[in-house]
Amino acid sequence: MSLKTNLRSLGEKLDALNPVEGLAMLSDLFPSKVVFSTSLGQEDQVITQMIADNKLNIHIFSLDTGRLFPETLDLIARTEQKYRTRIEVLYPERRSVEPLVTKNGINGFYESVENRKACCFVRKVEPLQRALAGNSIWVTGLRAEQSPNRSSMKRIEWDEGNQIIKFNPLLDWTYDQMLDYINQNKIPYNPLHDKGFISIGCAPCTRAIEPGEDPRAGRWWWEESKKECGLHAR
Repeated sequence: MSLKTNLRSLGEKLDALNPVEGLAMLSDLFPSKVVFSTSLGQEDQVITQMIADNKLNIHIFSLDTGRLFPETLDLIARTEQKYRTRIEVLYPERRSVEPLVTKNGINGFYESVENRKACCFVRKVEPLQRALAGNSIWVTGLRAEQSPNRSSMKRIEWDEGNQIIKFNPLLDWTYDQMLDYINQNKIPYNPLHDKGFISIGCAPCTRAIEPGEDPRAGRWWWEESKKECGLHAR
């Protein structure tokens, strides 16, 4: 039976479980085949804590695009130290980055949506595909209220592009619920969050948001788009 056909059964079981129980169940059902991609955002820090404190058999990795904020890189080290774990860091292929920069310029992503998506593909999508290859479950920190195009997602769903089951354990969590959990469990987080940076990606592509703005408004702020980089295509 294929992974895709197991979705309904898995979904029914997960509906009765909290995030930690769900992560534990999947790690037992798919030993050494569950991976978690963290961008070091607040949601991802919550999941990292859940995995580490409960000693779950889930591999944690992150993508260093080469354009991250120093605060994000420092958070990797602080997180590893606190939870005594190692986060695998993947980098884009030099043979892909160098021709892209030569063609479009170091900041060519500002010039068009096509250029920006090309940069995201080289720096994020391709490394992610390498990390997911051969695995069965991809855990993410997506929440439904983050953006309109994430509101229709399910806690567990099939990712056609990567041919893998995607599990979103915090999908129905509110922003305040997440912050309460972070404070109660003393989870380290990026100090940029306290400066109005709600969704944090690459430094040239992220700005702080104003009160009342959409949480994703600070991402690729110069363009009108769905505010996605291609990792979570719908």
